[in-house]
Amino acid sequence: MTPHDFLADQFQGHRPHLQAVAYRMLGSLSEAEDAVQEAWLRLARSDAGGIDNLGGWLTTVVGRVCLDMLRARRSRREESLEERLPDPVISSADAADPEREVLLADSVGLALLIVLESLTPAERLAFVLHDMFGLPFEQIAPIVDRTPTAAKKLASRARLRVRGATPNPDPDLSSQRRVVDAFLAAARDGDLAALVSVLNPDVTLRADGGTLTGGMKVIRGAAAVAGQLATFQRMATSATTHPALVNGLAGLVNTIDDELISVMSFTVSDGRIATIDILSDPDRLAQLDLTHLEP
Repeated sequence: MTPHDFLADQFQGHRPHLQAVAYRMLGSLSEAEDAVQEAWLRLARSDAGGIDNLGGWLTTVVGRVCLDMLRARRSRREESLEERLPDPVISSADAADPEREVLLADSVGLALLIVLESLTPAERLAFVLHDMFGLPFEQIAPIVDRTPTAAKKLASRARLRVRGATPNPDPDLSSQRRVVDAFLAAARDGDLAALVSVLNPDVTLRADGGTLTGGMKVIRGAAAVAGQLATFQRMATSATTHPALVNGLAGLVNTIDDELISVMSFTVSDGRIATIDILSDPDRLAQLDLTHLEP
């Protein structure tokens, strides 16, 4: 094995962790892959023999790359992820997928990723690296050009904004699935009372149809969400629904004639649906790899 091959092999061992970091930082699977690839290019150009802690070095590099990408988004005034749903990570509802389990080790739901998008780039990096991956502030500080004390304050501000902003999902997936099944049954039957009974009074519905619908639409409150019953019924009766895990939570993949038309993620908290996230943007759906869901 050549030194380059040995280095590439070591990098591959760290890749799942690096993708998990980048996904939480960026909310985009393609951009996360770009950030990880940039880390590899920088490693290949470096004096790898002088790196004592390869995992820490790579995490730092990915953090810097993601920070630059987030800042570039703002400077170019690109579309914010507050105005579109993050990329969903979809896995089978009944089969383990180790790669996706690593990517979603903390069940980072779409709702949480949307809240993270509201943070400044530096706050997001400090929160993600410290609170989600346990990096010390001494390691985070040079990435954001701050002192460790200032980096700690960044994470603290981020924590205050994140705390309570998203509902805590019920930990039992089978319980989540029962609630989602009840939602689907109510939708198919056009049963308004049954639909309302599974919704949290403060439920939030986010529907992202891309350019077809003018971006993401947000509806809040059980009465307003239940008012979409006719739309839910059309989906439930015209599409084939496939149970799936979407960002580690109970969800549905909906197809018509084997063509993907939408992905739905549900946050079930205290036995009721607290958030519903629906991605139906054809351009973004076309980029999703669902081959691992096939029997």
